[in-house]
Amino acid sequence: MSRPRMRNRSLRWIPVIVAALTLPMAAVAANAAVPPTPSGWSLVWSDDFNGGAGSLPSSTDWIIDTGHSYPGGPANWGTGEIQRYTSDPANLSLDGGGNLRITPVKNGSEWTSGRIETRRADFKPADGRILRIEGRIQMPNVTGDAALGYWPAFWALGGPYRGNYWNWPAIGEFDIMENVNGINSVWAVLHCGVNPGGPCNETTGLGASRTCPGASCQSAFHTYRFEWDRSVSPNQLRWYVDGQLFHSLSQNQFDATTWNNMTSHQGYFLLLNVAMGGAFPNALGGQTPTAATVSGRPMLVDYVAVWQSGSGPEPTPTVTPTGDPGGVDARSTIQAEAHQAQSGVMVESTTDAGGGQNVGGIGNGNWLRFDNVRFGSTAATQFKARVASGAAGGVSGLVQVRLGSPTAAPIGDFAIANTGGWQSWRTVPANIAPVTGTHTVYITFSSGQPADFVNLNWFSFGD
Repeated sequence: MSRPRMRNRSLRWIPVIVAALTLPMAAVAANAAVPPTPSGWSLVWSDDFNGGAGSLPSSTDWIIDTGHSYPGGPANWGTGEIQRYTSDPANLSLDGGGNLRITPVKNGSEWTSGRIETRRADFKPADGRILRIEGRIQMPNVTGDAALGYWPAFWALGGPYRGNYWNWPAIGEFDIMENVNGINSVWAVLHCGVNPGGPCNETTGLGASRTCPGASCQSAFHTYRFEWDRSVSPNQLRWYVDGQLFHSLSQNQFDATTWNNMTSHQGYFLLLNVAMGGAFPNALGGQTPTAATVSGRPMLVDYVAVWQSGSGPEPTPTVTPTGDPGGVDARSTIQAEAHQAQSGVMVESTTDAGGGQNVGGIGNGNWLRFDNVRFGSTAATQFKARVASGAAGGVSGLVQVRLGSPTAAPIGDFAIANTGGWQSWRTVPANIAPVTGTHTVYITFSSGQPADFVNLNWFSFGD
């Protein structure tokens, strides 16, 4: 296991003003809606953050991160930041006017704040198309000594990071908007390759910065955009603020292995957070936060949207399998953590017989994908899975088997509720429609409640 990495995103370079192409931008209200889809593009996903004041962001679209790290991941989120993330509306809530508020708060000696990430982890352009990720954001309105330690960010991480937490930076990170210490600048950074050093000069990354056009980054909303362009050869990565290009990188700047490691997996998930302290703000402001740092200045997010050039249905993301290229026997014990792709889950140590790991954090809409599962010529008609649940009373859900797509009709399922604890394991059988041949198998999870309802250790098929 590698050591915890410190993702200081700008230790070796300082804010620079980059010459940019200026595009006209109309004045936009503070609570503007997601912009209309441009001609020649299709909307992949968006959130306008409409809802009642004090409510949490949609649990259908977002996962709320809490604590000081992912379970089993690097301490302090790998960056040295000091705050504890919570789901308290004081730190994370809608403002009732079409914005998300993420607010660092100091209680005694402790700082708390908010961090969310999309449930979807498959944002990726199809071959020959462009993916555009955009957010309209006002950074925390605080400057000078009062801002020391503030670290707002809008960024994306490679999907395989979920459940692993030690494969950074190889899986890729796109920092679409970062800012520290209330400086009137936006940073754009790519992280990739190996740490330290490597083609992305880790832990610094490959980045650029510039002042926000017109009003300062802190005093007004600005639109931050990232584009991943697969319509040109070599492919390009581009960063914009208010339509002005200020950072770009090209595929031919990287070796094939580095580029493939960050682009050939299932795609990326998006994150919004305000950290306090850590490597980046400390690099530009000394040890932060300080006694002069003020509490309670929120980052406001008007919308986040993802578009893709072209029209028509989204293609199935291309994924490089990480398991046995010859597939897996359907009648063997298939470990849940051996998935080739997933949405919204994590991997943790298990206390079940034999030790190892299980997949946890499973709730409504999550799924696991297993490639090249070989059923053979004799039809399998049974499914069984080793599961545990510490769900609260009244919280339950279905464990389902689907073939070919996470939205295909289930071929079988079973219901699960509290088993006595998240590590209190039982093997549950279910009938399935007869299956022969070789298939991509999806294990999907459905519940009428937003709370997590099951852990999965392994599963198998039989006659």
